Amino acid sequence: MKKKKIQKTNAMRVLENYRINYDVHEYAWNEEHTDAKTAADKVAMPFQKVYKTLVAVGNITGVIVACIPASNELDLKKFAKASGNKKVDMLHMKDLEKTTGYIRGGCSPVGMKKLFPTYIAAEAEAMETIIVSAGKRGMQMELPTGDLIEVTSGDFADITE
Repeated sequence: MKKKKIQKTNAMRVLENYRINYDVHEYAWNEEHTDAKTAADKVAMPFQKVYKTLVAVGNITGVIVACIPASNELDLKKFAKASGNKKVDMLHMKDLEKTTGYIRGGCSPVGMKKLFPTYIAAEAEAMETIIVSAGKRGMQMELPTGDLIEVTSGDFADITE
């Protein structure tokens, strides 16, 4: 049986340029369920490995990116402190695509229009692999956590509630 060809996303191309191995998990999605929890359920992966990507704006640094467990909430005060800001607000949804190149429900920390300061929740530090959006709704990618740090020039930080 012939394997279905996967349409590559910008995030996948970036990983390939870095020679980083990754696995793709595809699932059916709809407008009502674009969140990371739904993705975890659909790809039947351990929920604690699935991370959502959130984009915010710091009063000092400008745009910053957070990757946190799908089950957690972002703590804006902790995020501000970790990123060197006094105050952090979530990026307006209408600005997401023009800022990152990605849409809601398909925002990957890898391959954004620019390399923004990226913070990955401290919980991920002990994990061998992490699952994040592949840059398209209905598609997740699993890669070694250390490789995600490398490709995003990210840092681990205590940023969840």
